[in-house]
Amino acid sequence: MSLTRTRTAVGSSTSLTDPVRFPRSAPPKVRTRRAFVLLLMTLLLPGSAQIVAGDRGLGRRALRVTFACWALVLLSLVLALADRSLLVGIVTHRWWSLAIIVALLGIALGWALLFVNTLRLIRLPLLDRAVRPAVAATMALLMVLTSGSLAYGAYVLGVGRSTVGSIFSSGPAFEPVDGRYNFLLMGGDAGEDRTGRRPDSISVISVDAGTGSTVTFSIPRNFQNAPFPDGSPLQQVFPDGYSCGDECIINSLYTEVTQNYAELYPDAADPGAAAMMDAASGVLGIDVQAYVLVDMSGFEQLINAMGGVTIDVGGWVPITAAEIPGTDPVRHYPPDGWIAPGVQRLDGYHALWYARSREFVTDYHRISRQQCVQQAMIAQLDPATLITRFQSIAAAGTQIVETDIAQDQLAGFVDLALKAQGQSTRRLTIGAPDFGTVEENFATYPDLDRVHSRVRTMLAEDVADAGAIRPLELERAGVVGMLPAQDTGSGITEQYLQELATIGDDATLSELLDDNGECSPA
Repeated sequence: MSLTRTRTAVGSSTSLTDPVRFPRSAPPKVRTRRAFVLLLMTLLLPGSAQIVAGDRGLGRRALRVTFACWALVLLSLVLALADRSLLVGIVTHRWWSLAIIVALLGIALGWALLFVNTLRLIRLPLLDRAVRPAVAATMALLMVLTSGSLAYGAYVLGVGRSTVGSIFSSGPAFEPVDGRYNFLLMGGDAGEDRTGRRPDSISVISVDAGTGSTVTFSIPRNFQNAPFPDGSPLQQVFPDGYSCGDECIINSLYTEVTQNYAELYPDAADPGAAAMMDAASGVLGIDVQAYVLVDMSGFEQLINAMGGVTIDVGGWVPITAAEIPGTDPVRHYPPDGWIAPGVQRLDGYHALWYARSREFVTDYHRISRQQCVQQAMIAQLDPATLITRFQSIAAAGTQIVETDIAQDQLAGFVDLALKAQGQSTRRLTIGAPDFGTVEENFATYPDLDRVHSRVRTMLAEDVADAGAIRPLELERAGVVGMLPAQDTGSGITEQYLQELATIGDDATLSELLDDNGECSPA
């Protein structure tokens, strides 16, 4: 019996001198080292500090959660490499995303409680007074980096979930046609001086479903005699196409259908957009499957949310001033400013005017600039920009973007967009300079057979070149050509251009500004 008691006493004495579980008898330097080691263990392997120095039951439960989280992270990495669209689908799914948000918040709270418990195990009163603030500050910093980051991630995912739910529809998914997805992209303008919204920027983005290779077809706003494909309800109203003269330019179709023929599209949330899809399908001879409408009045906010957009702007571009009352034809006061040639980082205000200005030049100059803005936005809206500016981009998107793309199909299109980045975009304008000249009035009297033939040729060339990774560059009708560097030292100054505008020398201005459509994403 005596020997047994002695061994027990010795064992107890030994355990009480263990500096990890019983720091009271340890030297001050050992206590300090122990404090930082426990914090590091909670950072790298939550629950391990409790296993070695505290409640082993709590530590085991925390470790099980930790290992489960690491397994999910590894699974996510595998999915990102093997099936990226599935991973994006989980993150954007309305219920799975909610589950992830709840899980992130739960892990953030649990990790924070483990740090608090670790601080209890450290026993601040046993540390030197000079060391205590450093230990407390370190723990606070680690809590911000861990629990704070997870909570912020849950918040960002919640913002994204709300944004996706606000912008994308709950309708059915659609399959590619002839291996391609065809989207109608419109820039709508509902200014105070206009009746209804008019899509002044009209493009069809055709994307190869396998490679992400992209072709952009731009339709001038003043395009006339647009036909409608078989099965379109507008064929009964306009059997010969949208052909009532100058009143029937294609961008007026949106307002016309919205106000007078909405009942022809009973299942469409936006009858005007559905009608524009039919018209674009008829003009190009392809099946346009979905639309994205960007309200140009909010375009400025979106560009600012991105932090601006960088473009080699080509020639000088005027910022149009107000109309002079009583003038017929309409004239404007001298420009409010000018966008200079060369590579420019444009904020929202200047990017909007760069895309919409057509004073002293033609619609085709503006179309070219709009194409450059679209390409630059695609190229520059990279993951780093999305992560750092996600909240402001999402807030802008819910206010200015409307689409009939189904939310459940978003994952596949995000994956397709990632494939498209870094590839060149072929571009074709259904008018000058790709079809005739401005003087030939191709947009008024279009040769649709010729258009359909060129469109088919471009899509066939795109398939032949599928997977080729080339730098973003200006392309016309599939012919690639890099623009020469802009000469900003040509002697033309903003003051000189403003003087010409003041005296009304439009002829000279038109000649000097003829290169302001020769742009490219920078």
